[in-house]
Formats: sequence, structure tokens, C-alpha cells
Amino acid sequence: MNAPLIDPFQRAITYLRLSVTDRCDFRCVYCMSENMQFLPKKELLTLEELDRMCSAFIRLGVEKLRITGGEPLVRRGIMTFFDGMARHLESGALKELTLTTNGSQLEKYADALYAAGVRRVNISLDTLDEDKFAEITRWGRLPQVLRGVEAALKAGLRVKINVVALKGFNESELFDIAVWCAEHDMDLTFIEVMPMGDIGNENRLGQYWSLKDLRATLAEQFELTDLAERSGGPARYVRIEETGQKIGFITPLTHNFCESCNRVRITCTGEIYTCLGQEGKSDLREPLRASEADAPLEEAIRAAIGLKPKGHDFDYSRQELGGQMSRHMSHTGG
Repeated sequence: MNAPLIDPFQRAITYLRLSVTDRCDFRCVYCMSENMQFLPKKELLTLEELDRMCSAFIRLGVEKLRITGGEPLVRRGIMTFFDGMARHLESGALKELTLTTNGSQLEKYADALYAAGVRRVNISLDTLDEDKFAEITRWGRLPQVLRGVEAALKAGLRVKINVVALKGFNESELFDIAVWCAEHDMDLTFIEVMPMGDIGNENRLGQYWSLKDLRATLAEQFELTDLAERSGGPARYVRIEETGQKIGFITPLTHNFCESCNRVRITCTGEIYTCLGQEGKSDLREPLRASEADAPLEEAIRAAIGLKPKGHDFDYSRQELGGQMSRHMSHTGG
């Protein structure tokens, strides 16, 4: 039962992304509709169940745990979960505990996160223009997020800024964002918009800005050097020679990164998705709740990993939403 998790294509699963809530205090236009119908709270895993789920994966070889949402820091009592996970860091079984956040709650929680063993955070931030920020997040306020960024840096957290590349929205800010990140010694990753969920009147094809084009624009002003660095994930990296900063590109639509995929995702309701770009899922909540013993849960985890597909098929090149997912990104968890 202690054998590592190996999928059908001989990829070791060492990275778990866990959504702790589908709720968020923003309504970003590429992520969810403005009038979201959130899940009944009774369907969500309790904090104790989330702890037990993660502990099972850690016993089976997961070494990196990323907490996502929705916005993870809006979940009531979430710091008790982070504090609980600290024991796995202290034992050495877990190598890294981190989270992806919109930054709205970091001013409140940055110090507590560092105390729990978190050393890196990814902050989703698509514009430095206050009016445009309010437009794209619908409910968000940029000064609150910037205070969160400052608090994270002050607490000693390594910050990476994630920017979704959106045609006609943040193209003009490309250099400003890169320079801002360099000035604050923050890493930067650009992400292509992904076809996840019904977002109402927003046009996915109209939003799509190829990172090939973005990179070419960046190269007009900076000297870029390709880096061989790989994290087992989707990002490909370059170094800007003028600043020394590292910039990542996540291109699910123009570059197939599936051959090195080492991760799975679990929703806040205990569903495991072994591929972000496939609808296939397995239920882990039922075996989790069916027995106080962990053997049924571990057996269900292994069965789910045995169904992990080779890859996905997001494609905008045909000018249609090939491979579009019906679920919202806020449900799956980043």
C-alpha cells in the first residue's frame, strides 16, 4: 500500500492541487459568471476531511501541495488547515506547501501563512490599472491586492505574479508589468486563457492572445534567453537579460505539456480530476466518508490514478472551442 502513485503512462504523481472552496470574493470575467450558483456548503469537504485527504496523498508520495479555490483564503477557518499541514513539512514528507490566491486576503494572512510553513505564493493579477482591474474582476479592488502583495513580500514569502494574457485588455501593459515585477524581485508567469465553464456573454476566442505573439512582443524590448528549467508542470521559462528575472509561459493551447504531467486536482467536494482538460473524474468523498480507516480511500486514489489520460485537447486554432470544459475553473481549482 506504500507503493508510489504511478499513472498508466509511467508518470509519478507527486503534486496535488486541492481546491478548498468554490467561492471567491471576485468574479473575474474569464473564470466565472457574475451571478454564480455556488455549491451547498454540506457538499464541501470539511477542514478535517481535507486534512485527511491530503495526508493520504502525502503517504502515497505527493511531495508538493498547492491550495487553490475559488479564493482559498475566504474559507472560514482555513488557517487551521494550513497549520495542520505544517506537521508534514516538519516530518519532511511534504517538500512544499503553497497556494494560489487573488491577493485580496494576504494583508490579513501573510504572516500566518509563513508561520505555517508556506514559503511561496502565486498571486493572480492581470492589470496594474485600477479601473481595468475593477472591470475584469467585477468586484475586486486593486489597492487591496497591492497591499496584499506588499504584505506577502514583507512576511518573507516568495511571490510569483500570474497574468492571464487577454487580447485587447492587457496587451499595452506587457512591459509595465514585467518591469514592476523586476523592481519588486517577483517572478512572473503569463497564462493563455483557457476554455473553462460558461461565463455568460464573454467571448473566449475574442479574449485569446497567443503567448507566441506575447513573447515576440516582449523580445522587441528585451533580450530573452530560453532556460532549460522544468518543474514537471506546464510552464516554459526565459530569462530577461536586462533584469535577470525569470518569466514563465503557460501555453495549454499552443504547446502540449502533458508528457511530463505529475499532478492531479481535487475539488472542494472530493472529486479527483486527473487532467484539467478532460471531463473524466472519480469520487473520493464517498470512500473518505464511508470508513474511518484509510485503506478504502487509498484504494480509490490508486484506481483514479489508473484512469489518468495521456493528455488534453484545448485548441483555438480552428476558431472554435475544441475541448471546452463545462465546469468552471473555480470548481476544479486552478
